[in-house]
Amino acid sequence: MSTLPSYVLITPARNEAQFIELTLKAVTAQTVRPLKWVIVSDGSTDGTDDIVTRYVALHPWIELVRMPERTQRHFARKVEAFNAGLERVRHLNYDVIGNLDGDVSFDADYFDFVLKRFAENPRLGVGGTPFTEGSFQYDYRFTSIEHVSGQVQLFRRACFEGIGGYVPRKVGGVDHVAVISARMHGWHTRTFPEKTYVHHRQMSTATQHALLVPLRGGRADYVLGSHPLWEVCRCIYQLTKPPSVLGGILRLAGFAWATLTMVEKQVPADLIGCRRQEQMRRLRQFAARAAAKCRQKVTMRGRISWQPR
Repeated sequence: MSTLPSYVLITPARNEAQFIELTLKAVTAQTVRPLKWVIVSDGSTDGTDDIVTRYVALHPWIELVRMPERTQRHFARKVEAFNAGLERVRHLNYDVIGNLDGDVSFDADYFDFVLKRFAENPRLGVGGTPFTEGSFQYDYRFTSIEHVSGQVQLFRRACFEGIGGYVPRKVGGVDHVAVISARMHGWHTRTFPEKTYVHHRQMSTATQHALLVPLRGGRADYVLGSHPLWEVCRCIYQLTKPPSVLGGILRLAGFAWATLTMVEKQVPADLIGCRRQEQMRRLRQFAARAAAKCRQKVTMRGRISWQPR
């Protein structure tokens, strides 16, 4: 095994006092620690800064950056906070940069595991692992192994700088667009299911009510260029997940309303084309696997029915 890549971490955090100590304990316990970890408190008012300050006093490689208080909370602001942390590490000689949410935790060898994947594959541009959220975990029969969830998302430095970093978008999907952009630039992107981390807060509920998540998610899918057929299939799949039927209906309603009102797309045409090609390829692959299973079942039933009595 070659030498592991060096890495830095950036955590945009706003009012994460409930969970951030779990993240602090997880990172400080790592067998392979970062050169620097910048935690950017985006106007926190709940004691987040006090918790982080205690750890900064014990670990000089952790830095707290404080941004002014604000009333609005949106995904574009999160990118601004990340970029404020990025300025604090530009002078360092690192190989991998990680975006780390302030409400996650993981095993002590987590970064050792992911960094080894970067060492093994020089073309790996974005890497990560699945997460669990209560009883929820992505089903990788339906979720692409090439997608890397944004709660813990590691980039090779050359890849991150080559795609222009994170691009602020109030609607969200910043992490998803970054991963697609990496593939468009010829990099490999991969989730490694051999290891997981825990996400302690339900996705997107820090900024909105849980029932608004699928509605706004459907709208976000539209403005980020998702194919209509893909969205219909995704919403049918959502019918089997909490909040059950309502979640799928609300997501489809959000996408349909954005389509009818011709909401402006927030990504360039080439990225939309790439995303839709990938989605259609995955639908064809899923349909082929389903057809093969059906043929196998028919064949097995036929053999059983023709067994000698």
